[in-house]
Amino acid sequence: MRFLGNVLATVMGLFVFLMLFVFGIVIIAAVFGSDSEEVAVQNNSVIELNLEHIKDDYAGKYKDPWMAILSEGEKVGLSDVLNAIEEAKTDNDIKGISILNDASELGMAQRKTLRDALESFKESGKFVMAYANSYSQKEYYLNSVANTIYLNPVGDFDFKGLSAEIMFFKDFQEKTGVKMEVIRHGKYKSAVEPFLENKMSEANREQTSALLNSIWSSVTADISKSRKVSVARLNEISDGLLARTPEMAKAEKLVDVVAYEDVYHDAIRKMLKVDKDEEYNKISILDYAQKVATTSESTDVKNKIAIIYAQGEIKSGEGDVNTIGEGSMRRSLIEARKDKDVKAIVLRIDSPGGNALTSDLIWREIEITKKVKPIVVSMGNYAASGGYYIACNANKIFAENNTITGSIGVFGILPNFNQLATKIGLHSEQVKTNGNAAEYSPFLPLDENFKAVTLEGVEHIYKTFVTHVAQGRKMSFAQVDSIGQGRVWSGSEAVKIGLVDKIGNMNDAIKAAASLAKIKSYNTQNFPEFEKNIGDILEHLPFAKSKENFIKEEFGIEAYKVMQQIKRVQSRKGMQTIMPYEISIQ
Repeated sequence: MRFLGNVLATVMGLFVFLMLFVFGIVIIAAVFGSDSEEVAVQNNSVIELNLEHIKDDYAGKYKDPWMAILSEGEKVGLSDVLNAIEEAKTDNDIKGISILNDASELGMAQRKTLRDALESFKESGKFVMAYANSYSQKEYYLNSVANTIYLNPVGDFDFKGLSAEIMFFKDFQEKTGVKMEVIRHGKYKSAVEPFLENKMSEANREQTSALLNSIWSSVTADISKSRKVSVARLNEISDGLLARTPEMAKAEKLVDVVAYEDVYHDAIRKMLKVDKDEEYNKISILDYAQKVATTSESTDVKNKIAIIYAQGEIKSGEGDVNTIGEGSMRRSLIEARKDKDVKAIVLRIDSPGGNALTSDLIWREIEITKKVKPIVVSMGNYAASGGYYIACNANKIFAENNTITGSIGVFGILPNFNQLATKIGLHSEQVKTNGNAAEYSPFLPLDENFKAVTLEGVEHIYKTFVTHVAQGRKMSFAQVDSIGQGRVWSGSEAVKIGLVDKIGNMNDAIKAAASLAKIKSYNTQNFPEFEKNIGDILEHLPFAKSKENFIKEEFGIEAYKVMQQIKRVQSRKGMQTIMPYEISIQ
């Protein structure tokens, strides 16, 4: 036994040594890498707009110096990209932007914001060119802003309208014995509908259809303006799949040139007046964005507008780049509130909602802060349910046409394994001193008294939610209740019913905040600054990603996303104010 113990100790020692060695190498590389020279922009350059590694509006900041070192330069956020494009308009060294085989995870509202920035860039007299081996609808929507659009002769062109698919589990629950006990308020709260029915309710079908049609109208309006093809014709093209090949897409004026990539680069050389056999100067958007971020701030301007990013699902705790926690959000609001140089706050929300208590804690901090200085909300892809909860009391709310918002409703969901346990011979009993002393057990049938008390809690949170919205939006309880019930709305619809003030992007929200604060010159300061410990740093090491990469490689990205969705559902605790369902617009 002693020999075996020595062997195990030796193995563990080697393992720890290797981990520390790898960790040390990463630290050294990060430290020395952070001293790299500033990115230089050559004369007569083109920005390559590669968005493959950009998903979030905000890339994040960290208080822990080790975390800051490891994260520095790892990625930039969409906000950095937008600032870079704005700077490039007046940069004499930048002549144009090339969108080359772009593929990104950006949502529809983010694409709209980026598209507007590219449109503004074109108006400065510089060019935007686009090439792809194939175009998905999302990518084409962004690329359609270009002066000239190229498509590979054997490439694919997807233009058929929008759709959404929802899976239902009622029969699956009955067959397996695994049941999800649902307690909800709101006839549109269809996050739980898949566990109750085998098909979409009329209420769910109504809101989903209205949402898709509203977003599609926004998409086709933008494409129509850029391509000078009527919306009616765009719908005819999508209905008949009349642009399904490169040549058909060209005939319908959705692309300009059907050619290979070398022809595309030759066209850029011609615009730059560079010889055909010479390389032209390029700079990646990531490098250019980092350069702008470190050089563009004016140091002699004292006034600041704080931009607080709330992105991801709302959960309890500190939060991070991909989740909203009360720790980082409340700390950011307090810091911005107490900083005399901060004259106004813009809260950028990209969230489907989540934990109800956390949403209320953030709402309360906003309520305190707006008594000191104005708060303007800018909605991204989502600001729904809990995402709307933390927006509703702002001084002014901006959204994009295709933002998904509303979803004012509450639900609770409890997994129950009683039927499954009975099938396989497992039985459970409880002994208690008082009638309600026992906790909920997933191995016993749902107690009706427990259900009634829980529903009472759901109703209380819903009433609180509606009351907050009514006060913040200066509406009656009945008015909010009539447009609540868990229903989701597009940004353009939300303006009509009073949930949103204006259609606009984050720049519009920043200008509105400056106007409310009565300031003309200002810098911006990004929040939150996350508090992470040494254990969180390990998540950035290569071996921490091996399981994720393995699942993606073996089962595919779509299967991985389904598994992540299941994991998120299982991790939710307490009452939820979250979007009715996860919608992936195709």
